[in-house]
Amino acid sequence: MRPRHPRRHGTLAALAAALVALSAGQTLSAPPASAAAPHSPAPASAVATAEDQAARALAGSLTDSAWRTRVRKAALASHEVAVTSLAHGPLKSALTAADRRIATAKGLDSEVGSLLRLRLGDDSMRAALAAGTTPWVAVAASDDDTAAVTAYDSRGRTHTLDTRTAPAHPVYVVDVDGSTALAAGLKVLGAELQRRGVASAAPAPTAAPDARRAAGQAAPAAAGFWTTRITSVELSDDEEPWVKGDAEIYTLVTGFGQDGKVRVDPVDMPYLDNDGTVYRPNQILVNWSNYKYNLADAVMMEEDGSTNYRDLAKAIATALLTITDQGAYIPLVNAVLDAIPDDWWTDDPDYVDSWYTLARSDNGTRHGARGNGWMTVEPYFVQQF
Repeated sequence: MRPRHPRRHGTLAALAAALVALSAGQTLSAPPASAAAPHSPAPASAVATAEDQAARALAGSLTDSAWRTRVRKAALASHEVAVTSLAHGPLKSALTAADRRIATAKGLDSEVGSLLRLRLGDDSMRAALAAGTTPWVAVAASDDDTAAVTAYDSRGRTHTLDTRTAPAHPVYVVDVDGSTALAAGLKVLGAELQRRGVASAAPAPTAAPDARRAAGQAAPAAAGFWTTRITSVELSDDEEPWVKGDAEIYTLVTGFGQDGKVRVDPVDMPYLDNDGTVYRPNQILVNWSNYKYNLADAVMMEEDGSTNYRDLAKAIATALLTITDQGAYIPLVNAVLDAIPDDWWTDDPDYVDSWYTLARSDNGTRHGARGNGWMTVEPYFVQQF
């Protein structure tokens, strides 16, 4: 199950308190522009529209028995199917166009390749699919609280499905390849943040002796730098819709760089797929040579398909660049959360949890401010060769 995440406005009060305390032949056409729309569609709506059009085209294409068999074999053999590369003819052209619109809406370069994926909605549908039942096609729910989704059949009819109970009829779910999108998006995010001035001086090659003493560690003989390493991590267990896939988690580590300016370091956490599961990644979360103080904050987020990483970088940079070094550490969690536009909090990007004032000396379990997760951390020295 995916980890379930609270909405922004239901959590900021608690966070503020912590801060104070310290188809074949079918084509895809662009949707008609609304006369009342004063600006371009939000990333979520642009991605959802492209996915919906792709789902309609795929549903209509299943009237072709040979193609239907090809997709069925692929869906039974793999958790996710790169359906654009599997398709051919007019359907391939339609899906390729949808892929381009999704990449653009997410602020990604065209080199990211195809992001559309198709998967069977639930394992309980495998028997019916294998028996030859023609599946319906739906789009992954864009909101964790969505009670129903629309599925299309090969005749163009619609079916309303309960997101909490998987239907007996097999359903293909069209979604964005979250791991590929997140990996590409974090590169864009980091580059765009740096371009907008949210960066620090080059990392120091070694941790200074006084920093090693502050971390409670003996000075290693070899050159290197101190880090905080995650030895185990878990997100809270909660019921999630069958129509949604694995989570794609990343963390924004924030603090003041060696130059005294705010910096943000995105950290991909591709292993954190399910809630209620303890992962033991031994992953480096904070490289302390990047930071002026022995404290940093961490904001954990989930990529849900529609994040525009260039817009996210712009919003964060605009907020953080107004914060200056006052000679003492200032928590930055609320500034990051407040920077994200209100209309992005319907589902994307989801706020998972946050950790205020992670210390270089922390060694043990730290619970998130929201209580939605915990992680066990330890100081870890990375030696240079």
